[in-house]
Amino acid sequence: MDTTERKRQFGAYLARLRRDAKLSQRQLADRLCLVSGTASVTRNEVSRWERGERVPGAWLPALATVLGARLETLEAAAAYARGDAAGRLPGAFATLAQLLPPGDPLERGDGQGRRIGASTVAALAGRVHGLRLADDVLAGGDLIDRAFRDLSGAVRLHRDSSYDEPTGTALLVQIGELAQITGWIASDAGEHDQAEQAYRLGISAARQAGDGALVANLAGSLAYQLSNTGRELEGVDLAEAAVTEAGPDAPAQTRALFFDRVAWAHAKAGRTHAQGAMRALGEAHDALSADGGPEAPDWAYWVSRDELEVMDARVFTELRRPLRAVPLLSRVLDRYDATHARELALYLSWLAVAYADANEPEEAAATAQRMFDLSADVASDRTSERARVVLRRLADYDDVPEVRSVLAEHPVA
Repeated sequence: MDTTERKRQFGAYLARLRRDAKLSQRQLADRLCLVSGTASVTRNEVSRWERGERVPGAWLPALATVLGARLETLEAAAAYARGDAAGRLPGAFATLAQLLPPGDPLERGDGQGRRIGASTVAALAGRVHGLRLADDVLAGGDLIDRAFRDLSGAVRLHRDSSYDEPTGTALLVQIGELAQITGWIASDAGEHDQAEQAYRLGISAARQAGDGALVANLAGSLAYQLSNTGRELEGVDLAEAAVTEAGPDAPAQTRALFFDRVAWAHAKAGRTHAQGAMRALGEAHDALSADGGPEAPDWAYWVSRDELEVMDARVFTELRRPLRAVPLLSRVLDRYDATHARELALYLSWLAVAYADANEPEEAAATAQRMFDLSADVASDRTSERARVVLRRLADYDDVPEVRSVLAEHPVA
């Protein structure tokens, strides 16, 4: 990795420290001047640091004082930016820094394109939310072309248009949100490489916009994919880094979501991670119950107590604790919207496995058949993979007539 990329990562780290300290670039510059006793730092210089154009040297002690950071950590991060092999970014940030795409895919053009404002960004936000709602009832294979077409258009809009700073920041937020739902759709369609590229692009946009919760949502979404595609330990590291990125002051619904992804990552990593999974489930419920705090962003609209209980049950199933999983899933499924065929099919798949683990093969077979009926026309790689998991689990009971009937209709791949 060249020093240009390292400087850009250091700049993102410094910007995060500034935002955590609840300072604007101008306020940081003013406080640095006050602490150092010299008026030689301006907002523009702080901006250069955060864009990765320069790396502060003599200013590191003052930065540590103003930002409440350890000087040794800042010095190591600055050394990393300069290309020193011994330099490093701090833990969770280093994990996320590895996800930033090479170069700057969101680099501005000459700024001579048509002028856009808040109404253009609002229209894009409407398309993003419409795509989220469509994903509730349609599968990834039905939406992937539209999603990537919209994402490409949004990136071109950012690159080729002219706009003021608030509009540019709002546009980056929408690109980040669009990249998240695009990655989610691509993952559901089985296009995991495309999904990872979308998530990385979104992380870059959210970083530039200074939206820590959105960065965490993108990182957590990628962690979920990693956990489900054979990269379980990477999934654990990234899911935990997402919680750190969001911080303790993130909206309650988002923190609950991020802890749920940590729980899932631990559950997929195996029984030695069971304690971490259970702890994270508790933290998710505690987060959702927290009073006060900032309002949740639009993209967290679906996070609810019911959804947390579904994740509880999924984790219990992965950990082979069916007596805890079955009641939770049964209760939630009884009141789940039947128009959400993919989600219903997925949740039924975990219920079928839980019944099998509880030595109830007849109930497992009946539940599996409901899952197959629901997912017959759903173009989702997730449901297809879950179907294979269910069939492999049912194969242990192939002497049971009800199970044998399901296996005959849906042979194990």
